[in-house]
Amino acid sequence: MKFKRMLIIALLSVPTLVNAQKINPANGLGEREYFVKTLTRIADPVLVALSKNELKKTMPVEAKVAKDRVYSTYLEAFGRLIAGMAPWLELGPDETPEGTLRKKYIDIAVQCIKNSTNPQAPDFMNFNQGRQPLVDAAFFSQALLRAPKQLWGNLDEITKKNVINALRSSRVISPSYSNWLMFSATIEAALQKFDNSGDKMRIDYALRQHLLWYKGDGAYGDGPNFHWDYYNSFVIQPMLLEVTKELKDANLDTKKYYELMLERSRRYAEVQERLISPEGTYPPIGRSLAYRFGAFQLLSKIALMKELPEHVTPQQVRSALYAVVKRQIEMPETFDKNGWLQIGLAGHQPEVGENYISTGSLYLCSEAFLVLGLPVNDSFWQLPYADWTAKKAWKGEKIQIDHAIVDKEN
Repeated sequence: MKFKRMLIIALLSVPTLVNAQKINPANGLGEREYFVKTLTRIADPVLVALSKNELKKTMPVEAKVAKDRVYSTYLEAFGRLIAGMAPWLELGPDETPEGTLRKKYIDIAVQCIKNSTNPQAPDFMNFNQGRQPLVDAAFFSQALLRAPKQLWGNLDEITKKNVINALRSSRVISPSYSNWLMFSATIEAALQKFDNSGDKMRIDYALRQHLLWYKGDGAYGDGPNFHWDYYNSFVIQPMLLEVTKELKDANLDTKKYYELMLERSRRYAEVQERLISPEGTYPPIGRSLAYRFGAFQLLSKIALMKELPEHVTPQQVRSALYAVVKRQIEMPETFDKNGWLQIGLAGHQPEVGENYISTGSLYLCSEAFLVLGLPVNDSFWQLPYADWTAKKAWKGEKIQIDHAIVDKEN
């Protein structure tokens, strides 16, 4: 009861951010405020309910066959959401209105981790029954890797043990011969970082297979075959970067995989920036379109890492991402009457959801907000507005010619 009262007080007392609709072209602070406002709007129904152990009781489950997705949808919602929020949370609290807001969400997120991994809690989540939990145990691991201080570092010892046990329990699920190998690898990377118990064979196998599946010019196949979809950004390349970065930091990247993965990811991010139309739309190709602007996770991650290609400026990426997020999030019926996301690409389009899509799946969209991990005084936010490549091109302005990169593995 004490926590519930504190949570209600926190929600009522958070300083109001400046109206983000009024964007100042002299800098990107308006875009940042809009991103924070949008991310917290997406997050609130999930985190508030889970922090009170009421997620399973209150979260709607929209799916083609809703009863078939109940076993996995709650971990989907939490794992994916917190993975996108993690870099912002990792900035930690400070005395600014945004810093105070971060403090609130750090505290709530930590409570959510406690509830979701406590076997005695009403909202204890499924990490090992069926197949889907492997996927979202990986997104949950991704969050911990991205916020080791503010998420992992603020957990009590009992919760840390519960987290390790939950992640280990997912090992009973065999990954498909596809991008799913990166789910196992990401979980093992987190176990290695936080418990020194990662299975290096699972990591090595996933990396070797993706090296074999590389198709050239910055793109990997989803398994042996190439797919026209956004899985290079949804899953493959962000997780390749994070897993190899953990190996590098632990002096285990003896073959220098990280540098190779980064070079390819920079190229793929360059392509992603060019895919954003002057109107803030992008091609509706491939599966999982209901993940919305999560399709640009990799572009956001490369910007966060300050590894953008030479001719792609931070401010044009910021402006492009803002256009995409605003275009989709403000479509009617993106949210239901209680603030939960609904299936769709542009508004509510249930037909866009494949059989594996449910309400929890949709929270992968939060991965577009990784750039919020750049502090407010970073040039990404301080530089003036800039048109992105497609917008400049279709205005008849000068643009940089595009070139493929050479596949160094062949």
